[in-house]
Amino acid sequence: MSRVKTLQALFKRYRRPGDIVFAWFALIFSVFLLSQIAEQTVWKNGGKLFAQPRFWPAVSLGGMVVFAAFHLLGSGLSERIQGRWKEVLLWIASIEYAAWFIAYAAAVPYAGYLPTTVFFAVALALRVGYRRTSTLLASAFAALVIVILFKTVLKVNLPSGLIYEALPDGLRQIMLTYF
Repeated sequence: MSRVKTLQALFKRYRRPGDIVFAWFALIFSVFLLSQIAEQTVWKNGGKLFAQPRFWPAVSLGGMVVFAAFHLLGSGLSERIQGRWKEVLLWIASIEYAAWFIAYAAAVPYAGYLPTTVFFAVALALRVGYRRTSTLLASAFAALVIVILFKTVLKVNLPSGLIYEALPDGLRQIMLTYF
């Protein structure tokens, strides 16, 4: 006997919290991208259809619009469950960590790799709720190990901080080379 009894059971859809918000966002974003295709790509006269620079991006964006519309339709026809805005707030809260990373990447050229990494490691440990001194010291030590591993052992070329220019000559050279 088959595990799927009917075609309707095969395509049964279970809605998740925030699904309708995601469906609207996906549809609006894909329509926006498709609306920009004429400005971002070209159509060369006399070329074959499949070789046109605009053809495959248009096909993929058209597919995005169609499938986003189907997703929205499916979300609208599914039974509503509670927790939509709680889920959306969780998505927005997760963007905070992208902002932390952007701030970190922006600070490294000014403050240097070592001080920035230690500062952000301790700040993120505080942000997630760690308050014990031993835990904060462990995060600072982990940051130091990461800096030594990347800059000294692996010789990853990272921007040196402008703050290192204020150090005395010998110390400045060590900091520029190893930290």
